[in-house]
Amino acid sequence: MIRFGPAGIPLSCKGRTLKDGIEDVHNMSLTAMEIQLVRVNTYKDYPEEEHIGKTIRTIEDGLVLEIYRDGCVISDPDEEIEEDDELIYLNTGIVHNFAELGALGDMAKRLDVSVSLHTPNYIDLGSNSDLTPMCMNYLRYAGQLVNELNGDVVVTSLGLYDGSCSSDEIDDNIVENLGDLVDWWQGAGLKPKIGIEITGQQDVYGSLDQVLDICDIFGDAVVPVLDFPHYHSRGCGCLVEPADYVNVIDQVLPYCDGKFYARFAGVEHDGEGNELRLTPIKKGDLVFEKLGDALADMCPDGTIISSSPLLEHDAMYMRIIYERMVNKRVAKAIRASKKKEAAATEE
Repeated sequence: MIRFGPAGIPLSCKGRTLKDGIEDVHNMSLTAMEIQLVRVNTYKDYPEEEHIGKTIRTIEDGLVLEIYRDGCVISDPDEEIEEDDELIYLNTGIVHNFAELGALGDMAKRLDVSVSLHTPNYIDLGSNSDLTPMCMNYLRYAGQLVNELNGDVVVTSLGLYDGSCSSDEIDDNIVENLGDLVDWWQGAGLKPKIGIEITGQQDVYGSLDQVLDICDIFGDAVVPVLDFPHYHSRGCGCLVEPADYVNVIDQVLPYCDGKFYARFAGVEHDGEGNELRLTPIKKGDLVFEKLGDALADMCPDGTIISSSPLLEHDAMYMRIIYERMVNKRVAKAIRASKKKEAAATEE
C-alpha cells in the first residue's frame, strides 16, 4: 500500500489547526500528513500553584514539553511537577497542550491518516556552533511531539558545509551529535524513526551515499527519506525512466524494513547538482508518471508526501495516477488469466 498526503495542513483547509488538517486530509481520501515544524520558539516559566503535583500531560494552558530541575532536563510526561521546577514551553500553532497530542493521534488512527513531522530546514549538527545545541533540542522536541501523536517518522536534514571547518570535521560532528541524539531518543523510549532526508544541494550534507552510511552506523534508529526532487537535482536530472526510480528505491528499501518514506514535487535545478526551487508536479522535468510505473510494478509499501506548492492537489493527483496504473495491471492480469482458462477448457 502506498499512502499519499500533503506536507502541511492542506491549503484549502478552512481551519489552520492540526485537527482541521487531519480531518481535511481524510475527507480528501488521502492517508498521510507531514506536519511542518516551521518555527521553534521555546521559553521557560515557573509553574503556577495549580501546576504543582500535576504532570506535563495534564497542564491545559500551554504546550509544556520538559521540566528543568536542578540543572537537569526531565522529558518524562508523567513526572510530577515540583514547586522549584521550571517548565519549558513550546510556542507553536500545532496544538494548545500536550494532552491534545494524544487525542489527535487517536483521531488520526481512527481516520487512517499516518502522521509524520518535518523539522525546520536550518538544522545544523555539523558546525558545532551556537546553533547546534539548539538544533539538538529541536530534534528532541520533534521526537516527543511525534511520539505522543503515535506518528512514524521525524524527517530532518543534518547540516551544511558552510566553511566553518573542513568537510571531514563536519561529517564527524554530524555522526557524533546524531549518536548523542539517538542515545537520548532510545533512552526516552521514543518509537518514531529519525528520517534522514536526501538533500538537494551539493553544499548540504545528504547525498544518497551519506544517508545510507548514516543508516549503516545507527541501524534501526534511523531511516532514509527519499526526497525525489532533491535526489533528482543532486544527480543533475538523473530520474528519467521508471528504471531510474526502481534503482534508487531498491537501494533504500533494505534500510526501511520494506516500507519507504518519500517526498515528491516538480523541481527546477541548475544542471550542476543544485536544486533551485520546487514546482507543481506538472512543471519541471521530474515526471510522476515514471515513478507511478515503477511503483505499480514493484508494489512496495510506503508513504509519498507532496512537497509541491500545490500540496493536497498534487497529493491527490499522485494517488489517482498511481491507482490508475495499478488498476490497469490488475485488469491485464485478469484478462490473461481468463484467456489461459479458456485455452485450457478448449483443450
